[in-house]
Amino acid sequence: MNIVVIDSQGGGIGRQVVSSIKAELPEQHVIAIGTNAQATAAMLKAGADQGASGENPVIVACRIADIIIGPIGIVIADSMMGEVSPAMALAVCQSKARRILIPVNHCDNIVVGVSDLSLTRLIREVIDRIRELTT
Repeated sequence: MNIVVIDSQGGGIGRQVVSSIKAELPEQHVIAIGTNAQATAAMLKAGADQGASGENPVIVACRIADIIIGPIGIVIADSMMGEVSPAMALAVCQSKARRILIPVNHCDNIVVGVSDLSLTRLIREVIDRIRELTT
C-alpha cells in the first residue's frame, strides 16, 4: 500500500504524520511529497521511505497512491500561502486514493463544524483511519 503524505512550508504537519505512521504502522510504505525541499526533508528525516518535492511529484504520486494524507489545504488551489498550485489540488482531488485531510484552520481557509482539536489528537485520528483502511 502506498501512503502519500503531502505537506508544504516547513513540513511540520507532514513530519509528525510520517513519524506517527512509522512508529505505529512500520510496515506501511510512506512517500513524502513536499511542495518545497524543506517540507520534503522534514518528512524524510521523520522516516518516510521515499520523497520528492514540487508540483510534478505531487501529480505523479497521486497516480500511485492508495491513501493521501495532508492538511486540508492540499485540495484548495493557491492555499498554504500559494504553495499548492491548481494542478496539485486537482491531482489530489482526482486521485483514486482515499484522502485523509487534516482540518487545520489557517492560511485563510476555515472549516466550520469541526472541533478545534490539537495536532496531536488530529494525527491520532489519522493513524486510526489508516488502520481502518489497511486492515
